[in-house]
Amino acid sequence: MKIGLISDTHIPEAGESLPHRVWEVFENVDLILHAGDLHVLDVLDWLEQIAPVKAVRGNGDDGVYGRTPVPNDPRLLPVQTLTIEGVRIGLAHVVPLPEDTPWLTLEQTMDRLFGGPVDVIVFGDSHVDYVGEHNGVLLVNPGSPTLPFNLDGFLGTVGILEVNNGRARLDIVPLGEWPIRR
Repeated sequence: MKIGLISDTHIPEAGESLPHRVWEVFENVDLILHAGDLHVLDVLDWLEQIAPVKAVRGNGDDGVYGRTPVPNDPRLLPVQTLTIEGVRIGLAHVVPLPEDTPWLTLEQTMDRLFGGPVDVIVFGDSHVDYVGEHNGVLLVNPGSPTLPFNLDGFLGTVGILEVNNGRARLDIVPLGEWPIRR
């Protein structure tokens, strides 16, 4: 199964719509996971033209900084947990990384967010793509397609997660030319 990963789209603040490259990169995906801060339900409707969508609320979806809260929708939950081809995936907007929170173990984080262990954690919030592995758990932040590194006017990144026979493989896909690369 091929899964598109996206986060922090911030529509309409970051633009009137998603970059066209998102449609190209997600053309053959079977499912799309949005890790929050969409800001309008239209984003889920647009993505659903490509494939079924599951999403989580970000801090910006709840009306902070004077924004209108995103209405309730069955596709949009506080966190989501899915099992796909034997791989358990946890989806949340904010996930404390082990290197940033030495007082909180990854196991405690998984228990609090997902009710137990997962194989892959997909998260957002930072607008910076991240791929890491900790104690056998794949940690993935696809970055932001519209506000990478919180910079206006640049195309960012999305992710493609391929799940097959209990194994997960990930690619972070840049949507355009980058003035900044690590």
